[in-house]
Amino acid sequence: MHDDGNPHIGESFDSFLHAEGLYDAVTAVAIKRVLVLQIEQEMRVQGISKSEMARRMKTSATQLGRLLDPSNDRIQLDTLVKAASAVGRSLSVALV
Repeated sequence: MHDDGNPHIGESFDSFLHAEGLYDAVTAVAIKRVLVLQIEQEMRVQGISKSEMARRMKTSATQLGRLLDPSNDRIQLDTLVKAASAVGRSLSVALV
């Protein structure tokens, strides 16, 4: 690979994201999307409809739609805890 003057060549993706000031935002979106995929998987496996899920979470279909929207990264932790509980799971958060 030849050097075309790009200062990011040879860097890891994480290093690039840190250098661009994007690491935290990208990580938050990725974590949220993985959690939503896991919740949707549990809903499918258990045959839980969206209306039933909203009922179990004691929320509206609109709020559930926001949770399941992959472009919405503004989800509160308590909403994720409710969603996990609604599919019989728990949410674990840790600093690493």
